[in-house]
Amino acid sequence: MTTKKFKLPHTFVLLFIILAMIAAATWLVPGGKYDTHLVNGKQLIDPATFHYIASAPQGVTALMKAPIKGFVDAALIIGFVLIVGGAFSVLQKTEAVDSMIKSLARAHDSSVFIQRALIPVFVTMFSIGGATFGMNEEAIPFILIFVPLALALGYDTITGVSIPFLGSQVGFSAAFLNPFNVGIAQGIAGVPVFSGWAYRLIVWVVATAITIVFLMWYAARVKKTPELSPTYALDLDKRREQPHGLGEFHGMTGRHKLVLAIFVGSLVIMVGGVVGYDWYIDEIAALFLTMGIVIGLAGRLDSGQIVEGFIQGARDLVGTALVIALARGTMILARDAHIIDTMLHSLMPLVQSSSPIFAAWKMFGIQTVINFFVHSGSGQAALTMPIMAPLADLVGVTRQTAILAFQFGEFTTPMIPTSGITVGVLALARIPWITWAKWMVPLQLIYAVLALALLVPPCLMNWQ
Repeated sequence: MTTKKFKLPHTFVLLFIILAMIAAATWLVPGGKYDTHLVNGKQLIDPATFHYIASAPQGVTALMKAPIKGFVDAALIIGFVLIVGGAFSVLQKTEAVDSMIKSLARAHDSSVFIQRALIPVFVTMFSIGGATFGMNEEAIPFILIFVPLALALGYDTITGVSIPFLGSQVGFSAAFLNPFNVGIAQGIAGVPVFSGWAYRLIVWVVATAITIVFLMWYAARVKKTPELSPTYALDLDKRREQPHGLGEFHGMTGRHKLVLAIFVGSLVIMVGGVVGYDWYIDEIAALFLTMGIVIGLAGRLDSGQIVEGFIQGARDLVGTALVIALARGTMILARDAHIIDTMLHSLMPLVQSSSPIFAAWKMFGIQTVINFFVHSGSGQAALTMPIMAPLADLVGVTRQTAILAFQFGEFTTPMIPTSGITVGVLALARIPWITWAKWMVPLQLIYAVLALALLVPPCLMNWQ
């Protein structure tokens, strides 16, 4: 008798199941609301004003409308993904990336230093971006560079995704100067902005180092035994699409170097714009659109080839756009049902504890749960810190420690299926979410233990 092999549902199906579960929860969880007040131009929650309001259960109609509402709500990031995909498709047409990958592959084979330094250097760079200027969505375009690079070097798709994605996410979660989570949370909590940076710098170093060690261990395993990779079958197909002829490769041409110089210069401008001028997705998308045009001209493509490149790149990412819309729809259902504040209010009594350490750990657990629904660092800070800050005073936890617990709650972002960035990155790399989630479990457990351990010293030293 032939046993039918269990096949996991498609990412779209998984996300729709989550949507349906949240819609069902809106019939069980009562509506609730905190009043807000304006502080320094931001609407902040008043923790003493929670009150129940009429529930707004989300039925079948609301469930079916959630994806299109998610599409509208995530329009900026979806447009950003499509434009970036188009720009990178033009970059691919110039063959400059293929040339760079062949050069690095040749150097990687002959240089022990490059073999050992490649992952640590790039992960550190992306982690610095997350820890300083809040690199988040900006890591998405790099998937298109690092996946083919990883495959060319004998690694797998997961390694290629992890370098920019996990690098930026661990930096964001363990940030020491990120204005979008640390700065806003400290401002709301009444703590001097960017104070306590020394301990946060230690946290960042430890978290980044652990990520690097884990990735280097994993990459070495799959390079030695490719069949151990969860994406082994997928990578066989991808490698057929990669450029060949390394033995006939004679080095990068001047045109290729010019194209890559424009690309690197665009990234430098992006960092400067984000840090110095508060650029967000729309400005970055405009930069990539300009970059695509300039790179096409520098690569000696005609106008028709440039347009075709943009269209092809955007077409390839339509699935990614739909996944992002579905993920955002989960938050919209909970928001429209007015149950987010109710869930937050219900979690607050759980923080009470006889020990500040246990209280801090509970705060970390609550922030982790909230992160499933609210992924924005600034949005989560505005939602939770007005409650967590005074609550920290009551349970004997310093406000700096409460802010650190809030940061650590974002360690789960690379794994949760309701994060538009996570599912967008995975769709771009063509990795099923369940495959990625299984791979992430050991690292996620390491992050959880790390967070619990790093919350102990601030409690013992009464970190202010």
